Amino acid sequence: MEELKYHYKYPHPAVTTDCVIFGYENGRLKVLLIERGREPYKGQWAFPGGFLNIDESADDGAMRELQEETGLTNAKIHQFHTFTAPNRDPRERVISIAYYALVRLQDVKGGDDAAKAEWFDINDTPLLAFDHDNMLNLAINALRRQACAEFVGRDIFKDKFTLEDFTSLYTAIFGFNQTEEFISSGLIKPIKEKGEILYEFDKNKIRF
Repeated sequence: MEELKYHYKYPHPAVTTDCVIFGYENGRLKVLLIERGREPYKGQWAFPGGFLNIDESADDGAMRELQEETGLTNAKIHQFHTFTAPNRDPRERVISIAYYALVRLQDVKGGDDAAKAEWFDINDTPLLAFDHDNMLNLAINALRRQACAEFVGRDIFKDKFTLEDFTSLYTAIFGFNQTEEFISSGLIKPIKEKGEILYEFDKNKIRF
Protein backbone atom coordinates (compact mmCIF):
# COMPACT_ATOMS: atom_id res chain seq x y z
CA MET A 1 0.00 0.00 0.00
CA GLU A 2 1.23 3.49 -0.85
CA GLU A 3 2.74 5.33 2.11
CA LEU A 4 0.30 7.79 3.66
CA LYS A 5 1.12 11.39 2.79
CA TYR A 6 -0.35 13.12 5.82
CA HIS A 7 0.09 12.31 9.49
CA TYR A 8 -1.98 14.07 12.11
CA LYS A 9 -1.22 14.69 15.77
CA TYR A 10 -4.69 13.55 16.83
CA PRO A 11 -5.07 10.03 18.32
CA HIS A 12 -6.59 7.53 15.90
CA PRO A 13 -9.30 5.19 17.19
CA ALA A 14 -9.44 1.59 16.02
CA VAL A 15 -12.42 0.59 13.86
CA THR A 16 -14.25 -2.72 13.89
CA THR A 17 -17.27 -4.16 12.11
CA ASP A 18 -19.87 -6.34 13.83
CA CYS A 19 -22.61 -8.34 12.15
CA VAL A 20 -25.92 -9.27 13.74
CA ILE A 21 -26.99 -12.31 11.74
CA PHE A 22 -30.62 -13.31 12.11
CA GLY A 23 -31.70 -16.76 11.02
CA TYR A 24 -35.24 -18.00 10.41
CA GLU A 25 -36.43 -21.57 10.69
CA ASN A 26 -39.77 -23.20 11.49
CA GLY A 27 -41.42 -20.04 12.77
CA ARG A 28 -38.53 -19.03 15.03
CA LEU A 29 -36.19 -16.06 14.67
CA LYS A 30 -32.69 -16.72 15.93
CA VAL A 31 -29.42 -14.82 16.14
CA LEU A 32 -25.91 -16.13 15.53
CA LEU A 33 -23.37 -15.66 18.33
CA ILE A 34 -19.66 -16.45 18.59
CA GLU A 35 -18.07 -17.51 21.87
CA ARG A 36 -15.02 -15.34 22.48
CA GLY A 37 -11.79 -17.29 22.79
CA ARG A 38 -9.66 -14.49 24.16
CA GLU A 39 -9.78 -11.51 26.48
CA PRO A 40 -11.55 -9.23 26.93
CA TYR A 41 -14.75 -11.12 27.76
CA LYS A 42 -13.19 -14.52 27.16
CA GLY A 43 -15.87 -17.20 27.22
CA GLN A 44 -18.73 -14.75 26.66
CA TRP A 45 -20.86 -14.51 23.57
CA ALA A 46 -20.65 -11.74 20.98
CA PHE A 47 -21.48 -11.04 17.37
CA PRO A 48 -19.18 -12.03 14.50
CA GLY A 49 -16.79 -9.21 13.76
CA GLY A 50 -13.27 -7.90 13.99
CA PHE A 51 -10.89 -5.06 13.28
CA LEU A 52 -11.01 -3.30 9.94
CA ASN A 53 -7.92 -3.54 7.78
CA ILE A 54 -6.39 -0.23 6.73
CA ASP A 55 -6.99 -0.93 3.04
CA GLU A 56 -10.62 -2.12 3.08
CA SER A 57 -14.04 -0.55 3.30
CA ALA A 58 -16.39 -1.25 6.18
CA ASP A 59 -18.62 -3.35 3.90
CA ASP A 60 -15.65 -5.41 2.73
CA GLY A 61 -14.38 -5.84 6.28
CA ALA A 62 -17.77 -6.99 7.51
CA MET A 63 -18.09 -9.55 4.70
CA ARG A 64 -14.53 -10.79 5.27
CA GLU A 65 -15.17 -11.35 8.99
CA LEU A 66 -18.46 -13.07 8.23
CA GLN A 67 -16.81 -15.48 5.84
CA GLU A 68 -13.97 -16.23 8.25
CA GLU A 69 -16.23 -16.84 11.25
CA THR A 70 -19.43 -18.26 9.76
CA GLY A 71 -18.73 -19.35 6.20
CA LEU A 72 -21.30 -16.88 4.83
CA THR A 73 -20.24 -15.46 1.48
CA ASN A 74 -23.37 -13.91 -0.04
CA ALA A 75 -25.38 -12.47 2.85
CA LYS A 76 -27.14 -9.18 2.10
CA ILE A 77 -25.88 -7.06 4.96
CA HIS A 78 -27.40 -3.72 5.98
CA GLN A 79 -25.50 -1.09 7.93
CA PHE A 80 -27.71 0.16 10.77
CA HIS A 81 -25.65 1.98 13.42
CA THR A 82 -22.19 3.15 14.45
CA PHE A 83 -21.23 2.59 18.09
CA THR A 84 -18.90 5.28 19.41
CA ALA A 85 -19.04 5.28 23.22
CA PRO A 86 -15.48 6.07 24.41
CA ASN A 87 -15.30 3.17 26.89
CA ARG A 88 -17.20 0.50 24.98
CA ASP A 89 -14.03 -1.60 24.58
CA PRO A 90 -11.56 -1.96 27.51
CA ARG A 91 -8.57 -2.43 25.18
CA GLU A 92 -8.59 0.98 23.51
CA ARG A 93 -10.87 3.48 21.82
CA VAL A 94 -12.80 1.35 19.35
CA ILE A 95 -15.57 2.48 17.02
CA SER A 96 -17.78 -0.27 15.63
CA ILE A 97 -19.78 -0.08 12.40
CA ALA A 98 -22.66 -2.54 12.77
CA TYR A 99 -24.59 -4.51 10.18
CA TYR A 100 -27.47 -6.97 10.19
CA ALA A 101 -28.72 -9.62 7.79
CA LEU A 102 -31.49 -12.21 7.64
CA VAL A 103 -30.41 -15.61 6.32
CA ARG A 104 -31.46 -19.23 6.31
CA LEU A 105 -29.88 -21.20 9.13
CA GLN A 106 -28.58 -23.83 6.73
CA ASP A 107 -26.60 -21.17 4.82
CA VAL A 108 -24.18 -20.89 7.75
CA LYS A 109 -21.61 -23.58 7.05
CA GLY A 110 -19.04 -22.61 9.65
CA GLY A 111 -15.64 -20.99 9.21
CA ASP A 112 -12.52 -20.73 11.33
CA ASP A 113 -14.59 -20.41 14.51
CA ALA A 114 -17.28 -22.90 13.51
CA ALA A 115 -17.02 -24.87 16.77
CA LYS A 116 -17.71 -21.66 18.71
CA ALA A 117 -20.69 -20.45 16.70
CA GLU A 118 -24.22 -21.12 17.92
CA TRP A 119 -27.77 -20.01 17.13
CA PHE A 120 -29.87 -18.53 19.95
CA ASP A 121 -33.55 -17.64 20.04
CA ILE A 122 -33.79 -13.84 20.05
CA ASN A 123 -35.86 -14.04 23.23
CA ASP A 124 -33.35 -16.26 25.02
CA THR A 125 -29.87 -14.86 24.47
CA PRO A 126 -27.11 -14.89 27.12
CA LEU A 127 -25.49 -11.73 28.47
CA LEU A 128 -23.40 -10.43 25.59
CA ALA A 129 -19.88 -8.96 25.57
CA PHE A 130 -19.11 -5.28 25.03
CA ASP A 131 -22.26 -3.30 24.20
CA HIS A 132 -23.71 -6.09 22.08
CA ASP A 133 -26.95 -6.34 24.08
CA ASN A 134 -27.78 -2.81 22.94
CA MET A 135 -26.53 -3.68 19.47
CA LEU A 136 -28.98 -6.58 19.30
CA ASN A 137 -31.93 -4.38 20.30
CA LEU A 138 -31.09 -1.79 17.66
CA ALA A 139 -30.60 -4.49 15.02
CA ILE A 140 -34.03 -5.99 15.74
CA ASN A 141 -35.61 -2.55 15.41
CA ALA A 142 -33.78 -1.99 12.12
CA LEU A 143 -34.99 -5.35 10.78
CA ARG A 144 -38.56 -4.47 11.77
CA ARG A 145 -38.36 -1.10 10.02
CA GLN A 146 -37.13 -2.79 6.87
CA ALA A 147 -39.90 -5.40 7.15
CA CYS A 148 -42.47 -2.59 7.05
CA ALA A 149 -41.24 -1.38 3.66
CA GLU A 150 -40.36 -4.56 1.83
CA PHE A 151 -40.60 -8.31 2.09
CA VAL A 152 -37.47 -9.23 4.05
CA GLY A 153 -37.89 -12.95 3.48
CA ARG A 154 -37.25 -13.09 -0.26
CA ASP A 155 -34.00 -15.02 0.29
CA ILE A 156 -36.04 -17.56 2.24
CA PHE A 157 -39.39 -17.67 0.39
CA LYS A 158 -38.64 -15.64 -2.79
CA ASP A 159 -40.70 -12.60 -3.86
CA LYS A 160 -43.99 -14.50 -3.99
CA PHE A 161 -45.10 -16.32 -0.87
CA THR A 162 -48.02 -18.05 0.76
CA LEU A 163 -49.97 -16.25 3.45
CA GLU A 164 -48.89 -18.96 5.89
CA ASP A 165 -45.20 -18.34 5.17
CA PHE A 166 -45.64 -14.58 5.52
CA THR A 167 -47.52 -14.90 8.80
CA SER A 168 -44.96 -17.29 10.25
CA LEU A 169 -41.96 -15.12 9.34
CA TYR A 170 -43.45 -11.76 10.29
CA THR A 171 -44.84 -13.05 13.59
CA ALA A 172 -41.33 -14.27 14.42
CA ILE A 173 -39.89 -10.84 13.58
CA PHE A 174 -42.47 -8.66 15.34
CA GLY A 175 -43.48 -10.98 18.14
CA PHE A 176 -47.18 -10.90 17.26
CA ASN A 177 -49.42 -11.57 14.28
CA GLN A 178 -50.31 -8.48 12.26
CA THR A 179 -51.00 -10.13 8.92
CA GLU A 180 -54.49 -8.62 8.69
CA GLU A 181 -53.00 -5.13 9.09
CA PHE A 182 -50.61 -5.75 6.20
CA ILE A 183 -53.46 -7.03 4.02
CA SER A 184 -55.94 -4.25 4.88
CA SER A 185 -53.32 -1.55 4.27
CA GLY A 186 -52.49 -3.06 0.89
CA LEU A 187 -48.84 -3.66 1.78
CA ILE A 188 -49.21 -7.25 0.66
CA LYS A 189 -51.63 -8.21 -2.08
CA PRO A 190 -52.90 -11.54 -3.40
CA ILE A 191 -52.00 -12.78 -6.87
CA LYS A 192 -53.14 -15.88 -8.69
CA GLU A 193 -50.39 -18.03 -10.11
CA LYS A 194 -50.93 -21.45 -11.67
CA GLY A 195 -54.23 -21.82 -9.87
CA GLU A 196 -52.70 -21.00 -6.48
CA ILE A 197 -53.27 -17.85 -4.43
CA LEU A 198 -49.93 -16.35 -3.48
CA TYR A 199 -49.01 -12.94 -2.10
CA GLU A 200 -46.43 -10.30 -2.93
CA PHE A 201 -45.27 -7.07 -1.30
CA ASP A 202 -46.53 -3.89 -2.94
CA LYS A 203 -43.30 -1.98 -3.62
CA ASN A 204 -45.25 1.24 -4.19
CA LYS A 205 -46.37 1.46 -0.57
CA ILE A 206 -44.12 2.40 2.34
CA ARG A 207 -45.04 2.41 6.01
CA PHE A 208 -42.49 4.99 7.21
